[in-house]
Amino acid sequence: MAGLRGATVRGWIARRRRLVRRLVVAAVIALVLVSGPWLWTTLTAHGHVHGEADAPAVDVVIVLGTEVLPDGQPSDRLVGRLETAAALLRDGRARVVLVSGDGNGVSGDEPAAMTAYLTGRLGVDSWRVVGDPFGLDTYDSCSRARAVYGVDRALVVTQSYHVSRAVALCRHLGLDVDGVTARCPGCSTGLIVRKGARDYLASAKAAWDAVRRRPPAVRSPVSPGVQDALRRG
Repeated sequence: MAGLRGATVRGWIARRRRLVRRLVVAAVIALVLVSGPWLWTTLTAHGHVHGEADAPAVDVVIVLGTEVLPDGQPSDRLVGRLETAAALLRDGRARVVLVSGDGNGVSGDEPAAMTAYLTGRLGVDSWRVVGDPFGLDTYDSCSRARAVYGVDRALVVTQSYHVSRAVALCRHLGLDVDGVTARCPGCSTGLIVRKGARDYLASAKAAWDAVRRRPPAVRSPVSPGVQDALRRG
């Protein structure tokens, strides 16, 4: 009888170990599947992300939109992006700014707020700023920069938690871009962590959009705005 009980216990332990191994394998596979898109953005952007001081010189800098305050002013994070872009212009690392965002967003008109801040507060010549009001997300901003505004080489400016995804999407869509990590006034460690986690999850949508090569939400005829500004400058 004791031998039978011992065999039963050993069998239970063996089954439990197999179950644990299967759960571990399943967890590893799930982690790989979830992390795959994030790894794609990180590896694609590797070597193509810079600070203000070491960014390569190009013709165009793309500033990606984000929240606008109720009074129509850009939020702190958007101010950081605009200050970085203005610094790149002053340093001769870019000649024209393409501000791309949602012109009818929940928080307000992002490109209008960006243009006003660049020209009013930061002293950028108005003819150097071109607005795209249909950059509804990062993918659309990249796609439209090339298809609508004829940009094929650029810097793209956004915060550290977002820059790899932006670079990966733009490069996948045929733009030869390098990212520039934007200033982030008022960004606490907690905010950076939260935004980083959000971007980790958003990488899955980015990868899916890239794989199916979806068209931008709004299609527009070709705009000469960027090319006209470059000829003027």
